[in-house]
Amino acid sequence: MNSLKPMLLTCLKSYDKSQFIKDVTAGIIVAIIALPLSIALALASGVGPEAGIFTAIVAGFVISTLGGSCVQIAGPTAAFATIVAGIVAKDGLDGLVISTILVGIFLIPGLYVIFESLATYFKKRKEKEQIKEDEYVY
Repeated sequence: MNSLKPMLLTCLKSYDKSQFIKDVTAGIIVAIIALPLSIALALASGVGPEAGIFTAIVAGFVISTLGGSCVQIAGPTAAFATIVAGIVAKDGLDGLVISTILVGIFLIPGLYVIFESLATYFKKRKEKEQIKEDEYVY
């Protein structure tokens, strides 16, 4: 259960002034790129530019707070602009919110099935390797 602890808590133990200066510099560089891109993707999706800015800022804080790496970075992606634009054009912002919630609802059990399948696969593989080692005559 310790592995579910956000990496931010671990990183802050050894955080110092020089690292803070590096992080501020990196944050400014990322903001220079991510904020205009977020505005453009929001406009391409059919919502206002403030939605893009809000999404970029909130998502950045959430990902950096709950992320699993001290050097994790996340930003907007243009791949979803066409999908979001289609949903907003057909169903409006309410449709976008509903579809986002539904995707989350479908992803959770789907990911569970995938990870359970992988765990079963690796368990069986390890058992087969153990059997081969036991059969091997020295």
